[in-house]
Amino acid sequence: MKNRRAFIVGLKSKTLNNKEKFLLKRYRPWGVILFSRNISSVNQLHSLTEEIRFIFKDKNYPILIDEEGGKVSRLNNFINTSIFSGKYFGNLYNRDYKKFNIFYKIFIKQISFLLKNTGININTVPVLDVMRKKSNKIIGNRSFGSNPKVVSKIGDFCIHEYHKNKIGTVVKHIPGHGLAKVDSHKNTPIIKENIKYLNKIDFSTFKNKKALFAMTAHIIYKDIDRYYTATHSSKVIDFIRNKIRFKNLLITDDISMKGLKYSIKDNTKMAFNAGCNLVLHCNGKYREMLVVAKNSPKVNRFIIQKTSEFYKIIS
Repeated sequence: MKNRRAFIVGLKSKTLNNKEKFLLKRYRPWGVILFSRNISSVNQLHSLTEEIRFIFKDKNYPILIDEEGGKVSRLNNFINTSIFSGKYFGNLYNRDYKKFNIFYKIFIKQISFLLKNTGININTVPVLDVMRKKSNKIIGNRSFGSNPKVVSKIGDFCIHEYHKNKIGTVVKHIPGHGLAKVDSHKNTPIIKENIKYLNKIDFSTFKNKKALFAMTAHIIYKDIDRYYTATHSSKVIDFIRNKIRFKNLLITDDISMKGLKYSIKDNTKMAFNAGCNLVLHCNGKYREMLVVAKNSPKVNRFIIQKTSEFYKIIS
């Protein structure tokens, strides 16, 4: 673990190519994230995760996926979860809590079973962004709804059930993406509302969460920092640590998204300087991966400690 570096990478295809094998062996990223482009079948996915773990000689090596259900499903080549969006479960919670309790437990148990049997141990859920009428469609039905108390309670339920089923969780997008009117994959959202309002609604859903990981938003919150997105802002990271009180590992959202305006090298360095613990790079472009790898420090004592806590959850 001490020899690993504080970054997470995506892969180009369904098998490891020679360049990726070199990068994994030479730079030893903390984790790997998988997407639909990496997945064709249960057997193929299992072979890929086995190949990754063989390099690290670690049966618990962190392998992540975005398997939210609804429109964000990376396992869609062999399972259809398109109706089971955050909005679906949010509506069910409001309509019939007993049914919600049964349905969501079954859903999480089945997804966890699939993930464990294919070698994945972290799901980047729950989405704790509070939906608005003017929210950009990038969140849309991924949100549990517009009531922050409901979003928070479903988030707690989600984290608890995944942990019970030995899968790690990543709350996102801290400190809240719901007010963004543009897609941070393409542009930088700027939120002008004041801290008092944000504390009451958007930030509140992330408080007291037991997830060991949180993913930062590439969003500018003008009342905290006029110039930098949460991912690059020591002021926002400080706010997340001391006001929202998230004390575990902060992972950036994808460092190659256009919501960040700098080079891959600068995006990486600025995220670490601001206080993020792990930098995430998703697109599988090898040249970019190499830049992230070379500009990521070795994991520190804090990351090692939190990783061992994660290993206890999944063991």
